[in-house]
Amino acid sequence: MNVKVNWDGLGIATSIICAIHCALLPLVLSSLPFFGINIIHNQVFEWAMIALAFVVGCYSLYHGYIRHHRSLRPVMLFAIGFVFLTAKQFVPNYEKLFLVFAVLLIITAHYMNYRLCHKSKCNSPHHKH
Repeated sequence: MNVKVNWDGLGIATSIICAIHCALLPLVLSSLPFFGINIIHNQVFEWAMIALAFVVGCYSLYHGYIRHHRSLRPVMLFAIGFVFLTAKQFVPNYEKLFLVFAVLLIITAHYMNYRLCHKSKCNSPHHKH
């Protein structure tokens, strides 16, 4: 069975999940520490989400760049977004601000990559991937 994964869609979903985790989770799940569960400001969880965003983003953008469009714009947007994503870990006073920039840039990079891939000439039904 040949399953095709939309890596840009997965990257966008990962970014949105990260934003929800960082922005809304403290409000909704502030009672979890009473039960011994702490995923708010859990460094292992935070770095795991960052690593997941990095792996999905790199694969998606590399594939789009090599096979479809050769545009560095999505790669540069992703790189800048990823700098903000990691910077939020080291500058807690600006965590929310950095997260907003990171999510917007990473989602824009994935969306741009997706659009460039789908409008490239190699997207025709006669082209073998």
